[in-house]
Amino acid sequence: MKKQTIIVTGASSGIGKEIARHFLENGDSVVINSSTPEKLELVYQELGGGDNLAMVAGNVKDKSTGDQLLAIALEKFGAVDVLVNNAGIYETKPFLEVDEAYLDRFLNTNLKGTFFTTQAIIPQMLKQQGGVVINIGTPLVNHALGGGPSTAPMTSKGGIHALTLQLAAEFGKHNIRVNTVAPGVIRTPMHGDDADQSAGLHLLNRVGEVDDIAQMVYLVARSNFITGAIINVDGGMAAGHHLN
Repeated sequence: MKKQTIIVTGASSGIGKEIARHFLENGDSVVINSSTPEKLELVYQELGGGDNLAMVAGNVKDKSTGDQLLAIALEKFGAVDVLVNNAGIYETKPFLEVDEAYLDRFLNTNLKGTFFTTQAIIPQMLKQQGGVVINIGTPLVNHALGGGPSTAPMTSKGGIHALTLQLAAEFGKHNIRVNTVAPGVIRTPMHGDDADQSAGLHLLNRVGEVDDIAQMVYLVARSNFITGAIINVDGGMAAGHHLN
C-alpha cells in the first residue's frame, strides 16, 4: 500500500495522538500539531521521533498554522495526502450564560481552525490531483442532551458537519474526499476519570477508546469511495441510550 503523508492537528493527547500513532505504525509519514509546544515535544518523543515524524506547534485558529503545517509536510515528505482536523475543545455552559468571548473560543478553535487549516492544505491536494480531509465532529449535533448544555461547542461542530458536505461537493470532481468522523464519549484526558459515568449515553453501555476512532479514521483515509459522509463511531449514541 502506498506510503502517505498525514497531518493531524490537536495531536498532543487523546484521539489525535492515537490517530498519529496508528498511521505511523502502518508505515505512513505524519506531521503532528498542538498549540502547546511542551506537550507536543513529549508526544514527538513518545511516538519515536525518527524520519517519518515531524511536528508544528501552533494554534489552528491562526491561519498561519495551516501554512506552517503545509510547509513542513512538503519540506520533510514532499506531499500531503490526508488532513485530520482533530483539534477541538468542548465544555458545557447554560445558553443564557454564554457571552461573546466564550462563544468565540469554540468558533475560533473548532470551526475556524478546521476551515482555515483545510483552506491551507487543499491547494496542494489539487496539485496532487487527490487527497482526503477527515474532520472530527460529534453525534450530538443531531442528538441533543438536555442535561448537557453545550450550545457553544455544538454550534461550532454543526458548522464542521455542514462544511464537510459542502467541501465534498465542491472538490469531489478533483478526487478530494471530505468526511467527518463523529465519536461518542471516548476515554481521553479531556474526560479525566469521569468518562465511564457517561457509559449509559451509548447503546453498548460503555464508552469508547481512542483506538476505536483511530481505526475508523485510517479506514476512511484509505477508502476510495467514501465522501460527504458523517460517520458515527459512538457506541450507538446517535441511535439511542442504554437505560438501566
